[in-house]
Amino acid sequence: MDRTWEETGWEPLAHGVARRRLPRWDATVGVVHGERAVLLVDAGATLAEGARIRAEVEQALGRGVTHLALTHPHFDHVLGAAAFAGVEVYGAVGFDALLGNERERQALYEDAVRHGADPAEAAEAVEQLVRPHHAISGDMAVDLGGGREALIVNVGPGHSGHDLAVLVPGRGAEPTVVFCGDLVEESGEPQAGPDAAPAWWPAAVDRLLALGGPDARYVPGHGAVVDAAFVRAQRRDLAERFGVS
Repeated sequence: MDRTWEETGWEPLAHGVARRRLPRWDATVGVVHGERAVLLVDAGATLAEGARIRAEVEQALGRGVTHLALTHPHFDHVLGAAAFAGVEVYGAVGFDALLGNERERQALYEDAVRHGADPAEAAEAVEQLVRPHHAISGDMAVDLGGGREALIVNVGPGHSGHDLAVLVPGRGAEPTVVFCGDLVEESGEPQAGPDAAPAWWPAAVDRLLALGGPDARYVPGHGAVVDAAFVRAQRRDLAERFGVS
């Protein structure tokens, strides 16, 4: 199974857990699977990218995505969501209303184009954008079968007003894995756009660290997998940058 993931450009993180660094914007998508169900974390930046992710997961597992957790409402993480028709979609509370607002949808389109997305592709993706079916205000466990569970947790606000993390508890000698969204970035300084909540961001990172603990593998929204020491250091940098404790 690990060989199959690697053949499609994915990085195995633990049994039943993998991630992929997507080209161009270096955004991360993750997958967690059990015996019955497959959870995808984020969906890529375009419908075409979402379709490629869907095909790669099906190639590796022989079955499709059944659940989709969107870590935050930025174009490079959500505009591929319509490629996953029929799946159960999870977002932080308020995410659904945000994507239902025409002004916010226009802002999402403009942000994608400003970062180099093809205008026609961005318009199509926004038009078909999938809104979450499940609003997470605290946390929600998703039983994927065979003893594999993923915990979807509202840890924000921070990088955005609607930040989710996905915790995959370790089993035996395997590490716990935490998909952090853009609350943590490794390939550059964390980006704070107009919807960021700087005063709350360090506390959101504290929640990530409390979820995963000192030995977890932390998967940033952009960049390489990191450890708790990296996350703690980035938390200190964020607190200093934004002038909060």
